[in-house]
Amino acid sequence: MELPRGMKDFEQAELGKIEFVRKKFLETSELFGFKQIEPSPIELLSTLEAKSGAAIRDEIYYFKDKGERDIALRFDFTVGLTRYVVSQKSLKLPAKMSSFGGVWRYDEPQKGRYRFFHQWNIEIYGKPSIESEAEVIEFTSRLFDGLGLKHIIVDINHRSLIESYIKSVLGTEDKVKISDILRAVDKLSKKSKNEILLEYQKKGHSKENLEKILEFSKIKGSLIEIEKKLDASRLESWSDLKNLWNSLQNRDVKNIRINFGIVRGLDYYSGMVFEVFDEKSDLGALAGGGRYDSLAKAFGRKDLGATGVAGGVERIILTMEEQKIVKLEQSKSVYVLYVNEEMQKHATSIASKLRQKGVPVEIDLSGKPLKKQMESASESKFAVIIAPKEFSSKSLILRNMLDGKEKQITVDDLLKNPKSILNL
Repeated sequence: MELPRGMKDFEQAELGKIEFVRKKFLETSELFGFKQIEPSPIELLSTLEAKSGAAIRDEIYYFKDKGERDIALRFDFTVGLTRYVVSQKSLKLPAKMSSFGGVWRYDEPQKGRYRFFHQWNIEIYGKPSIESEAEVIEFTSRLFDGLGLKHIIVDINHRSLIESYIKSVLGTEDKVKISDILRAVDKLSKKSKNEILLEYQKKGHSKENLEKILEFSKIKGSLIEIEKKLDASRLESWSDLKNLWNSLQNRDVKNIRINFGIVRGLDYYSGMVFEVFDEKSDLGALAGGGRYDSLAKAFGRKDLGATGVAGGVERIILTMEEQKIVKLEQSKSVYVLYVNEEMQKHATSIASKLRQKGVPVEIDLSGKPLKKQMESASESKFAVIIAPKEFSSKSLILRNMLDGKEKQITVDDLLKNPKSILNL
């Protein structure tokens, strides 16, 4: 039996890594005052099409339910959260929300990205402000710090800045043409310049105009470096970008860079945009976000500003593995072993009593010999060995599975205060 293409099973080791990222995300959410919410995994197809149009169908899972309704699986948290916030007329603003869970996308499967994967996500709804963007970017930087990742850079830009430049080069306000060129800029991190030129020349775009725009989108650096390269004050929204830079400096966020090539692929972004990379990896963006006021407007709230960020959990885990970061906690489980069949019922009784005290316990159920049991216990923190000689004096052997040291303790002492004895 095979799985559908792009799907996978998640085994315990990988789930443990996902849980580690989830805990760090929730800790950071609490530090910044974000409230956890999980929007429905199933939406009406019309909800997902509200901003992106019918073209979104190529990128998502959608189908008719038994009531002949057109529904779809969520492809991110932003759309569902925005739908939720728009429907809550009495919600106090600004509203800061965080989500963590699985999403589905009908993309081509790639390294670190299956068609079902996990995302973390935060959003701020309320009056539009540079400080909301700064808060979201600071959160992102602190989360990656907490995960122990190095070489992380946050590239920031403004959609209006790159869009206005494209308009000036093309000499048109045609939204279709501008969106097409924005997609070309977005591809620059994934394809060579020549590949993009060839692809878009076939679509009828001028090679000269394309080269000019692609060269402009390669400009990156600090605020001072950019201002030395060109008269940035003449660029649309440069003052907003400058204010964001200064706010992040004030917040002690140092790993930021202005990058005119950051546009974000989703059409609903309308202002500040940013992406997060490991500078020494070719995995691609680890997180991305920005302002998307137009999505709230599409749902009927013209008064509501929105900004947020989402990160791919599996891709972050791959980066942690590349950097050889060991952040996963040692197993807290205890393995109860028995020397022979006579000791099995005593071992089972002790295991049950430990579980009642809140201690995670494993025990062999099939009557394996002690040697095989010891192999099974190798990944546990401690092994509790029930042997005839020691048990006759109401004692047992406690073995530290990390260093192999053993000591004899009484059964009563273990059961009286197991978490203290086992350092749990």
